[in-house]
Amino acid sequence: MSMQEIQSVLGVALQSMHHDSARLDRISMNLANALTPGYKREVVVERPFAQMLDPTAVTGPLSAFEGQGAVQVMSDASPGTLKSTGQSLDLALAGPGYFEVATDQGPAYTRQGNFHLDARGRLVNVLGHAVMGKGGEIYLNNPTPFIDASGNIFEGQRGGVATSLSVDAQSLGQIKVVQFEDRKSLQRLGNGLLSGHEDTSLQKETDIQIRQAYLENSNVNSMQEMVQLMQTMRHFESMQKVALGYDEMMGAAIRKLGELS
Repeated sequence: MSMQEIQSVLGVALQSMHHDSARLDRISMNLANALTPGYKREVVVERPFAQMLDPTAVTGPLSAFEGQGAVQVMSDASPGTLKSTGQSLDLALAGPGYFEVATDQGPAYTRQGNFHLDARGRLVNVLGHAVMGKGGEIYLNNPTPFIDASGNIFEGQRGGVATSLSVDAQSLGQIKVVQFEDRKSLQRLGNGLLSGHEDTSLQKETDIQIRQAYLENSNVNSMQEMVQLMQTMRHFESMQKVALGYDEMMGAAIRKLGELS
């Protein structure tokens, strides 16, 4: 086997180990957030194996080849199941879309609907960011409003619980639900928040499916993640053995060249 062929195989092994390392990071993140409301699991997508075997792709030092950005982390947007909490300000999206919250860095988006009222009576998320309505920030007189499937918020005129059909019901606004034309534009900000630049539009009211007193579970399947964890670790160990084997072959070839020179 020529030196170039050894280098090519070693490069593939090292890149596979790089992929496995990235996959292990994502699996660990998914398992850590298995109970986080609205969390969407992350998956690692890599280039087709045929491209990795292309000898022309291995040019220059192996360290440069290892970091060529062949790994891409994507979010699994499939919905999680809903769980009843009995809390009036817990909201879940049974369909597509995201809640919008106002942060110091600008608008952010989330599917984590565990909201509460702050000292000013604003509807906020767990980080204290204001939940946005179609008319701006939402202020409530009590923590037990009625919120219909379209996000319309109702209270009794005396501040009591009301339904949209109550005689004394008054509307306090409508929760803003947005959608993204291209989900690939979403970027994670941490703490369940996403940024989407300017690629947002209001969700059609007929498509909004808000469930009051529910939270969306994470879409992480812990058993599935554990199986992938074991498979990835075994694959990493196999590639490590390949890398060590070919490294020894390269060392032997260099020693032989030294003897012949």
